[in-house]
Amino acid sequence: MPDNLFEDSERSEARPPLAARMRPRSIDEVVGQDKVIGPGTTLRALIDRDELRSAILWGPAGTGKTTIAYLVAERTKSPVEKLSAISAGVADVRKVIANARKFGRTVLFLDEIHRFNRAQQDAFLGAVEEGLIILIGATTENPFFEVNSPLLSRSLLFRLEPLEPEAVRTILRSALTDERGLPGFTADDDAIDWIAEKAGGDGRTAHNALEAASALAENNHITLENVQQAMARRVVRYDKAQDRHYDVISAFIKSMRGSDPDAALYWLFEMIDGGEDPRFIARRMVVLASEDVGLADPQALVVATAAAQANEYVGLPESAFALAQAAVYLSLAPKSNAIARAMIAVREDLQQRSYEVPPHLKQSDKQMSRKLAREGKGYKYPHDESDEDQNYRPPEIEGKKYWDPR
Repeated sequence: MPDNLFEDSERSEARPPLAARMRPRSIDEVVGQDKVIGPGTTLRALIDRDELRSAILWGPAGTGKTTIAYLVAERTKSPVEKLSAISAGVADVRKVIANARKFGRTVLFLDEIHRFNRAQQDAFLGAVEEGLIILIGATTENPFFEVNSPLLSRSLLFRLEPLEPEAVRTILRSALTDERGLPGFTADDDAIDWIAEKAGGDGRTAHNALEAASALAENNHITLENVQQAMARRVVRYDKAQDRHYDVISAFIKSMRGSDPDAALYWLFEMIDGGEDPRFIARRMVVLASEDVGLADPQALVVATAAAQANEYVGLPESAFALAQAAVYLSLAPKSNAIARAMIAVREDLQQRSYEVPPHLKQSDKQMSRKLAREGKGYKYPHDESDEDQNYRPPEIEGKKYWDPR
């Protein structure tokens, strides 16, 4: 194991990226996560007293999970082992456990813990429960979905949030003055502001952008034009298979339901630019047209379905026009959830019991009539005679109101 956790056992002669060079060396250098590791927090108190417990660090990429895990590991007096779930397996975990039994309580830092399946996670559950292993897991995915419940219940959970723009500005300015970063370089304030706003709360993305811009700078001075070239296309923080997928589609639906077309367009194009399947987006709009617009504007379902068909016919990027048109239409349409409320009320009654069909409403063709002559008797055909006094429901629910058009 290397003397310094910040260094790989096999060091490359190539200069590490700026983000790696500028990794905080102490807890006090961590920026933007005061709620997790600042003075007075639970994690900080446990670290300071070397009373560390198993913990899961959960948050988006570039928010400091790995850095905090490294710093926590360096502050403990226990042996430390580091594994990445990308390359490690159960055999590696068992080896760590065996060493812990030999040398005493061990801190195991497991990066990308969500990449271990349930069976693999079970491999160290017993050792965690015994206190033989202090697990520090880092994950970008929701641990309630990706981490075994028994393991999660034995760990403290800390949620890291995307860095605020001001925190990003702080780490960028530090990179321009620290000898590990880009000493000798200067940058215009608007260049720093541009990166801070466009990095999406990802410190690694911000460092990468600054380093790329430095390669374009003249006389070691980074301008707005330099960073705009370096970030010609903003990195959309979107993973179509994970948490961000569910968060953004939820924001998209709620924006249309709340009649905000601008917000709906914003979330729509975050999904499209992030590589989301446009058929998934179209299906959700078809659902909203029925569930949230309904008969307040029956044309909404037609528009949503047409957008879905247009997407199948032409595909992206051209189908983005149809999807955007539908999103705006659904946002501006009047809203009614009367159909949804009626469906819920009907199903609640059906869950109680199923009633007999009144005799006069039963099928009355000749074949059925031969079986049960009473069926269909008394039915009034509305086109031939008035049916004002005719009952169309089981007597048990006569007078029950399901449809309320408000």
